[in-house]
Amino acid sequence: MASDSSGVQQKTRRQTEKEQRYRDLLEAAGRLFGTHGYASVALDDIGSAVGVSGQAIYRHFKGKQDLLGRLLLDSSYTLLEGGRRIRDTCPDVHEQVEKLIEFHVHFALESPEIIRVQEQEMSQLVDADRAAVRQMQREYIDIWGAVLQGLHADIGRIELRTRIHGVFGLINSTAHSMKHSYRRPPTREEVAESAPTLAAMAQAAINCRISGDCGEKPLSPGARCTE
Repeated sequence: MASDSSGVQQKTRRQTEKEQRYRDLLEAAGRLFGTHGYASVALDDIGSAVGVSGQAIYRHFKGKQDLLGRLLLDSSYTLLEGGRRIRDTCPDVHEQVEKLIEFHVHFALESPEIIRVQEQEMSQLVDADRAAVRQMQREYIDIWGAVLQGLHADIGRIELRTRIHGVFGLINSTAHSMKHSYRRPPTREEVAESAPTLAAMAQAAINCRISGDCGEKPLSPGARCTE
C-alpha cells in the first residue's frame, strides 16, 4: 500500500478492485438468496451475476455458507452501528425516535432482500455466525427499547417488545411487499416517495396510546388507539 506526501496510505488499484468485487458479490448474494432462497442458489449463480466464475468467489469467501454469514454479519453490524450513532449523538428522545425510524426505513427499502434473508436463512449459518448476528440484533432492539421507554415510561415489558417488533414488521414487510407487488425492485424515485409515508405510519404506531390500564395484560376487545 503506497503513501502520499502527508504519510497517509493510499490503496492500490488492485486493492480497490478487490474490495469492490467483495461488495458486488455480497450484494448479488443478498439479492439471489432473498429472491430464490439460499438452498436454490449456487456459487455459479452468484458469480455469474457479477461477471466471474463460481470458483473465483473462493478468492473472497470460503464458500456459500461463509458468504451468507458475512452478508448477515455485515448487515446486522450496519443496523447496530446506525442505532448506536443515533443513540449517542441525539440527546432528545423524540429526535432519536425520528432518526431511528428514518434509518430503519432507508435500510429496509434499500435492502428488502437482506431483510428476507435475515428472516428465513438464519438456520443456515454456522453456530458462531448465528450467535454473533443474534447478539447484534438483541443490542439493536435494546437501543429501540430504551428510546421507546423514554416515550412511554409507564408501559410494561410485553407491550414494549410488541411495539418494537410491530414497527419492525410494518417497515420490513412493506419494503418486501413493494418489490413483490411491482414484480421488480422499486425505482429510487418510488423509494424516495414512499419513505416518508412509511416513516409516518411507523411514527404513528409508536405514538399510539392504548386506552385503559393495559400493563402486562392482553388488550380487551374494546381497546382503542388514540394519538
